[in-house]
Amino acid sequence: MQDKKTIVLGVIGSDCHAVGNKILDHALTESGFNVVNIGVMSPQEDFINAAIETDADVIMVSSLYGHGEIDCRGMKDKCLEAGLEDVLLYVGGNIVVGKQEWKDVKYRFNAMGFDRIYPPGTSLERAVEDLRADLYKDHRAAV
Repeated sequence: MQDKKTIVLGVIGSDCHAVGNKILDHALTESGFNVVNIGVMSPQEDFINAAIETDADVIMVSSLYGHGEIDCRGMKDKCLEAGLEDVLLYVGGNIVVGKQEWKDVKYRFNAMGFDRIYPPGTSLERAVEDLRADLYKDHRAAV
């Protein structure tokens, strides 16, 4: 694989769902990424500080308790203020309260500055493929 790309991974807000976080950590590490896992119940500032400290390429936010939309508001602006213009923002899981049209949810998160937005049940392979496509000019060489 080309140079290892760094991903800051964590569960945002008051969400304490740790199992999915560990599964993501393992899958991303096994796929050749340098994963900095900040764990659960993490505020935006922890993601941003970890990204600064590790020169991260991606911040990957997970949320399962349904309040991800609230917890993620303003994150892109804080990244820009911290000088993280080039860091990609990924978010996934059960990120909104209740059943909502996915296209509407995706639109709102795109408007908040997130580059990739994943619904519940997205495969790990899909996330890895998207990371490779976003981070490597010729992502087939990264396989």
